[in-house]
Amino acid sequence: MRPSLKLSRRKAIYLSLGGVGFALASCTSPEPTPAPTTPAASGTSKPTASASAPATAQIAGGKSISLSGAGASFPAPLYQRWFSEFNKKYSNVQIGYQSVGSGAGVKQFIAGTVDFGASDTAMKDDEIAKVTKGAVLVPVAAGSIVIAYNLPDVKEVKLSREVYSNIFLGKITKWNDPAIAKLNDGVKLPDTAISVVSRSDGSGTTGVFTKHLSAVSADWKAGPGEGKSVQWPTGTGAKGNEGVAAAIQQTAGAIGYIEYGYAVQNKISFATIENKAGKYIKADPESGSKSLAVIELPANLIAFEPDPKGDGAYPIVSYTWLLLYKKYDDPTKAEAIKAMLDWALTEGQKLSGELGYIPLPTEVVTKLKPAIATIS
Repeated sequence: MRPSLKLSRRKAIYLSLGGVGFALASCTSPEPTPAPTTPAASGTSKPTASASAPATAQIAGGKSISLSGAGASFPAPLYQRWFSEFNKKYSNVQIGYQSVGSGAGVKQFIAGTVDFGASDTAMKDDEIAKVTKGAVLVPVAAGSIVIAYNLPDVKEVKLSREVYSNIFLGKITKWNDPAIAKLNDGVKLPDTAISVVSRSDGSGTTGVFTKHLSAVSADWKAGPGEGKSVQWPTGTGAKGNEGVAAAIQQTAGAIGYIEYGYAVQNKISFATIENKAGKYIKADPESGSKSLAVIELPANLIAFEPDPKGDGAYPIVSYTWLLLYKKYDDPTKAEAIKAMLDWALTEGQKLSGELGYIPLPTEVVTKLKPAIATIS
């Protein structure tokens, strides 16, 4: 396994995202450059509380309820916004979320050290079997993964499936490689080394991205393969979507995979990539929705399409799941969890597009309600 990007210094950055402030742990960097602004949650966030207008409702007769969650960094900006807004409605409920990666989130959920977990790849059957309180997996959001890059003088780059697979395999090492130049006629590509940045932690984003690479590249499938953690053939690692976004911004010639919202919020360029239909598609809410439309959710609410069909479909899209217990020892926590889910799937979906995520279709929300009803 490659060494992770080493920490030069850590600095807390506070920002306002859509009027809601939350803490962000800065990303690692080999240079003493302050980490860029990212719309991501801190790995040590505390329960959110609102000092705005009085809440319009309360749960459990106003009893103070504190919920803790941990997991995926992919949806962390959305979850932080949701939990802050939810607290404005239910002032007696505070929800803290730690952006520690899907792998760590699943482990903490199984261990019972959190009230809920979060993962960009659904838990496996053997993992679910370890949850003594029972598990309910609910896909509450969806998003696109983009191939982001840092070439200051190059605003648009097209990458075919073969080309971006070979970049991450370490077979294409220069930005002016003939295979890239052929796809980008008229674009002045620099003679700059390509620096691949990947996730160093167990990551659902990595799971989604490597499932896609395995679907489009026989060499990738036979080599690194798929998983939350894989043996990357080249490059350096960084922790979280936050860390990868920062490393890309701070390294000329860098390329990596991050959630769409991180790229948009930080003004990081990302490639237009070839889909299954042979069309070159840019990630945005519309192309993501077209991909989501072909994913049929079964009864267990676990589904993923590594290479969506359709002319306008963006090729790397996934649901992201909240991991809930079927049975909570404290009934007020169960009540708060169910109220939060109900809010997230109604009012919360209105915020998804604003932060770069894909709002769930109405028919998907309808399918989720019976599963939520089993929580007690």
